[in-house]
Amino acid sequence: MKAYWVKTNRVIKKLFSNYVWDIPNNENKIYLTFDDGPTPEITTWVLDQLERYNAKATFFCIGKNIEQHPEIFNKIIESGHATGNHTFNHLNGWKTEDKKYIENFELCEAAISNLQSKINPDISGLKSKIFRPPYGKIKRAQAKKLRQKGYKIIMWDVLSADFDQSITKEKCLNNVISNTQSGSIIVFHDSVKAFKNLEYVLPRVLQYLAENNFSFETIKT
Repeated sequence: MKAYWVKTNRVIKKLFSNYVWDIPNNENKIYLTFDDGPTPEITTWVLDQLERYNAKATFFCIGKNIEQHPEIFNKIIESGHATGNHTFNHLNGWKTEDKKYIENFELCEAAISNLQSKINPDISGLKSKIFRPPYGKIKRAQAKKLRQKGYKIIMWDVLSADFDQSITKEKCLNNVISNTQSGSIIVFHDSVKAFKNLEYVLPRVLQYLAENNFSFETIKT
């Protein structure tokens, strides 16, 4: 098993308080997020599952995938979900020179903005103002630059670990249902790598949380 926190440690949240780890509320609102799409067939399957529960989510998209699959990105927007920047090439900020990282972020920003403008002329020029660093790895200088551009850096409270092919699908499900509380930001991946776990987990998570009176909200820009 890979080393990661399923439930983000409180100390980490305090140390990096400039990042958004959760969105506390007293209304049982939670925030489903999906990273790394849009991905043919998988993202559309996710959208179908969400629709069954009238659940809204936030998709942190890779710019390259947006350009390759604009019709899927359009469907995300048209279905009432939110989108966020996940860099153009899924870069690891710790391993990337700052200038290159920001340029890659800007390429994704442009891809999102261009397609949003085509979907609805009324939002021409609108840019999504939320960003999630791939792998959750970003340098302080990189984060500072993005915040100066008006972006919120969205991390997570609960990691499903659907990407981890060494865990069982039952373990992946338990990661979510045993750690979610009001205000939790939960991470899934609409990717080929994660789909073995996601296909089992997502319908059951949606059913469980709906039955326990949670509501599914988007992360506001």
